Amino acid sequence: QVQLVESGGGLVQAGDSLRLSCAASGRTLTSYATGWFRQAPGKEREFVAAIRGIFGTTNYADSVKGRFTISRDNAKNTVYLQMNSLKPEDTAVYYCAARSGGLLSTQRNDYDYWGQGTQVTVSS
Repeated sequence: QVQLVESGGGLVQAGDSLRLSCAASGRTLTSYATGWFRQAPGKEREFVAAIRGIFGTTNYADSVKGRFTISRDNAKNTVYLQMNSLKPEDTAVYYCAARSGGLLSTQRNDYDYWGQGTQVTVSS
């Protein structure tokens, strides 16, 4: 079993950048697909980006493609989400999640482990 802790959220202005971190303990993240999801007030939790367990293949939601980058540091057992050109509509609680088996998925129900979330607020 893996434990996930997110960090790096905050309040920024439109056009700014933030880097979120998802630090894992218990097992190595190369055994899992790791995804970032976000949930805005009154909305369902939605897929943002994911990285495959072993090969590091990535996948992004259309709304963040070209602005966000997911990456992994195997030595630190940490996954990052670099967010550039932030928009007010990116405001949400961002969650890190891990899926056993390592295959990518955009579906939140496919993920087995979740962090507690970190708030990102983008002002206009």
